[in-house]
This record gives sequence, structure tokens and C-alpha cells, in this order.
Amino acid sequence: MADTRHDPVVVIGLGRFGSALALELAARGTEVLAIDRRPKIVQGLAGRITQIAAADATDLEALRELGVGEFYRAVVAIGGDLESSILVTSLLVELGVDDIWAKAVTHQHKRILERIGAHHIVLPEHDMGERVAHLVSGRMLDYIELDDGYALVKTHPPREFVGVPLGETKLRSKHGVTVVAVKPKGEPFTYATADTVLQYGDVVLVAGPAGKAERFAERL
Repeated sequence: MADTRHDPVVVIGLGRFGSALALELAARGTEVLAIDRRPKIVQGLAGRITQIAAADATDLEALRELGVGEFYRAVVAIGGDLESSILVTSLLVELGVDDIWAKAVTHQHKRILERIGAHHIVLPEHDMGERVAHLVSGRMLDYIELDDGYALVKTHPPREFVGVPLGETKLRSKHGVTVVAVKPKGEPFTYATADTVLQYGDVVLVAGPAGKAERFAERL
């Protein structure tokens, strides 16, 4: 399978989400074609993104003139205008773009985008709100839901697991989670092994079913 990680990317819609995405991609060395219908927005980002154009992305001919159909990957970062978001996504499907990412603002919007052919859907506000809710309500330092029902939690080790090699804790069989990495105080993260001994002040990354990972983080 060909490595597509560094292929050029089209970003359509340069609001806060789209602008941040396009600028971050450009900073990482990815060639970006950014498109927005608002000339003032385009002028403000000119020189910071590889290619940028003021154009109406709901116009199929405009997309063809910009060569959008030649890109492997595209992101529809339009959120507030649902009609434009849906139309642009359908035009990218028509142009044969292989990997389409789209921003949705509601679950209904997400379902529509999936039905018309978007391959990946992002719900930025919902996902961030859910993540912060987990952090505010518990002892976790960070929380990322990797897939439905499976999470990666950053936390401090509970007292009962300090000073004991991980291989002797039977953590996975007893609690259904795995410590995948550990960061001793003042040091970088490193892979955890059966011989790893956790200490007070360490930070650990724990993977497992969301509920079990959260319960592990709540243990004192």
C-alpha cells in the first residue's frame, strides 16, 4: 500500500477549525490547497499556506479549475452552512477524491455526510466537550476516546500498583486495562514492560475499555 501521509491536502472552508488545520498541515511540511469564498479571509492567510484561493467550492467547475480532483485527500471544514457542507462533500465524491474528511456540527449532519460518501467525520465541539467533561469530573490528566468504548487515559498510578513490577500486578486480568507507557518525574515517556516498577510521581498511559480505564484512574 502506498504511503499517503505526505500527499497534498485540500482544505475547504477557512473558519477557525479550517484555518488551524491548514496552518498546522503547512507547518508540518504538507502541501496544502486552501479554499474559501471570502477574499478577506484568504488575504489574511496568504503567504502562510502553500496555495490558497478565493473560490466558491459549491461550484463544480471552480473545483475542477483548481485541480481538486487530482488530490488524494480533502477536508471539508465548513460547519455552520450545512447546505454548503453537504454539497461540497458530494462534489468531492463526484470528482473522485479518495479520502474525504468532513466537519459535522450535529450527529444528524454526520449521518448525512456519511451517506453521501465522506470517509471520516469530525465533530470538534462535541468531541472536545466530551473530553473536557471526563477530565473535569475525575482525576485523569488527559482522556482520548480512540474508538467507541475504548480509551487512552493519562493519569498517576494508584497506590496499590506503586513499587510492584507490572507483570506481578495482574492488571489486565483484574482490571481489564494495560499500562502502555510510563513517564517518571522529569523524564520522557517510555514503553512499559512486565518489569516496569511504577513510582509515586510517575505519569502513566492506560489503554482499555473506557469505563475500566476511567475506574482505574479513580483508584487512590
